[in-house]
Amino acid sequence: MSRRKSPPPRPGRHKPVKPRAADTSVWLYGIHTSLAALANPARRCARVLVCDPDLAKRAAAAAVDRQRPLESVSREALEAALPDGAVHQGIAVLAAPLAPLPLDDICARLAGDPQARLIVLDQVTDPHNIGAILRTAAAFEAAAVVVQDRHTPPVTGVLAKAASGGLEHCPLVRVTNLARALDSLKQAGVWCIGLDSAAAQPLRAAKVAGPTALVLGSEGEGLRRLTRENCDALARIPHAGPLASLNVSNAAAIALYEIAQTD
Repeated sequence: MSRRKSPPPRPGRHKPVKPRAADTSVWLYGIHTSLAALANPARRCARVLVCDPDLAKRAAAAAVDRQRPLESVSREALEAALPDGAVHQGIAVLAAPLAPLPLDDICARLAGDPQARLIVLDQVTDPHNIGAILRTAAAFEAAAVVVQDRHTPPVTGVLAKAASGGLEHCPLVRVTNLARALDSLKQAGVWCIGLDSAAAQPLRAAKVAGPTALVLGSEGEGLRRLTRENCDALARIPHAGPLASLNVSNAAAIALYEIAQTD
């Protein structure tokens, strides 16, 4: 399949979505999540609570801001600061949200990298799934995970814990209109493949050389009609089992692995 020849991306079309009231500082917890946040120079951390001496040493070594004092607290005090049921593993960080990143910045990065890949989510609403996808995207060095702001939950401790540090390495880019976002990606020379269990061709047949966006639909309904129509191609992940579809985070992992393979 030949690549589409596209004009360079037009700058300034997409402004970053402003953080919402719910996106103020939140508690991030768990070992990998907390240490990754402390090591990220773009992340502002107001407090660090630790109830394990060994973890305190690891946190001190990871922290970019060595002036930020760690607070050694009891397990009871740590749990009192966090939401009920938070699996903290002995450490938590009160962190401000990362600065929003415009889609135009991602388009500019993708245009110069023929091996670039990213994920686009069409109304995926489960924070566990979004976090798991961010974790996988970071593992495969994806350029971003793009979501529609209005139908995507804010970044909470639950989402960040599921991402296991992936938030610090793979940008979560919020856009107002997903169809326009796909159009901008295509103008930047990105081949957009929508994953659909009913598609005629397998993913391997749909992939091409060059920057690629994998577009995945919601947990229940899959891709919306307009989203499907704005993809360059539709493809399925072949499987022989009795279930019609995969969990969206599992599908993202398999698809990223597939397009990362060289024939």
